[in-house]
Amino acid sequence: MDFRKECKKYEEEATKTLQKIIQINSVYDEKTVTKTRPYGRGVSLAFKFMEELATKDGFKVDMCDGHCIEISSGDEGKTVGIFAHLDVVPISGEWTYPAFGGEIHNDKMYGRGTSDDKGPAIAAYYALKLLKDNNLIKGYKVKLVLGGDEERGSSCLKYYFNVLKKPQPEFGFTPDGDFPLIYGEKGICDYDLTGKLDLDPVISIDAGVAPNAVIDTAIVTLKRGDELIKYLANHPEIKYDFIKEENGVSTLKFIGKSAHGSMPEKGINAGMNLLVALSETYKNKDLIKFVSQYKDFNGRGVGECHQTKYLGITTYNLGILKYKAGVFTATINFRYPEGVNAKELFDRLQKGTTLKLIAGEDERVLYFDPEKTEFIKVLADVYVRETGDTVNKPMTIGGGTYAKECTNVVAFGSHFPNKEDNIHSPDEKIDMEDFYTSMPLYADAILSLGKIK
Repeated sequence: MDFRKECKKYEEEATKTLQKIIQINSVYDEKTVTKTRPYGRGVSLAFKFMEELATKDGFKVDMCDGHCIEISSGDEGKTVGIFAHLDVVPISGEWTYPAFGGEIHNDKMYGRGTSDDKGPAIAAYYALKLLKDNNLIKGYKVKLVLGGDEERGSSCLKYYFNVLKKPQPEFGFTPDGDFPLIYGEKGICDYDLTGKLDLDPVISIDAGVAPNAVIDTAIVTLKRGDELIKYLANHPEIKYDFIKEENGVSTLKFIGKSAHGSMPEKGINAGMNLLVALSETYKNKDLIKFVSQYKDFNGRGVGECHQTKYLGITTYNLGILKYKAGVFTATINFRYPEGVNAKELFDRLQKGTTLKLIAGEDERVLYFDPEKTEFIKVLADVYVRETGDTVNKPMTIGGGTYAKECTNVVAFGSHFPNKEDNIHSPDEKIDMEDFYTSMPLYADAILSLGKIK
């Protein structure tokens, strides 16, 4: 079948459907959470919209207790799974077009969720509809699962698999990443280092907003600030602003450059620069030790730098830094390649510090050998067949996708190489040509995965 030709029949309807679901504000809303609406009214409305659409189109629908909506077709054989999400991040910044408008300008649709992840979800839906309408779902089953809480940690899929005990698919993909495809993702685990420290003359430190972001501003309040300012005068590479001085207490703001926590080398960590300046000015042994351990964001300072061929090197991003009432807390966003046991590594780190190490939830490593894993090779072939692109190759990333919640699932689009879509930013958008191109890609992918013996 010429999927590109067949998908053109669905483009107009798919465009209208995407506009309608973009117009639903599906940000998590704690105020409207109920037992049947675990993520609030907006996410529930998005589920209801898809339930009515899928029921009209003849699919089987399971509302999964309000955590996900499962849209399925086919009655026998292996299961091909597609996992996307309908929740979106909150609105921030200045938008040129309405954030929940779904307006099209210059062949691009604007709105929160156009790229992450409603656009890809609707493209996958119409790919599945094409296959069903043409009676091409034979000898296998397909489940399109649309979650409602990916942006806050994917509790939706955890509920789907762990509470509802839904079976894992034999093969599948999530359209919540990049083309050609992502066959490997580092493991991720945040951890706190916290404890009582005497950092005199420091009174307080407030730096960072999220573990997975390089700190771009760090505020310190301290006595005897003139000593620190004198140090900074001799170190122009450390940027800062003098805010104020009252009753012998100075407040300074250190200035860095933000970057994603998976790529700390692309940023300038204002929090670490602050600690360097404090440790070298006041010779505090606790700060000197911490800086020696964590200034190198690949883990050489703690003796835990690990690197592999495909997933690369460990990263330790200092994402949040607090000091108040004598309590010091540093939050580290730790990312690691295959072969690293995070729990054992944390046990070793604990022995090297007087601070208490408190680890968060560990998101496992995802990795498939691209040369030996059949369904990876199938998806890679589909991408080349439908796009003709032989230049861009399957990749690994330091970040994490929805695929980590599943077995035998990888991220397959829908972001095309060298395109800007402003995910999580003002004026999020999707190129309509990319939206239409992803539909035949997904139709071909579903059918091809279904044919794997």
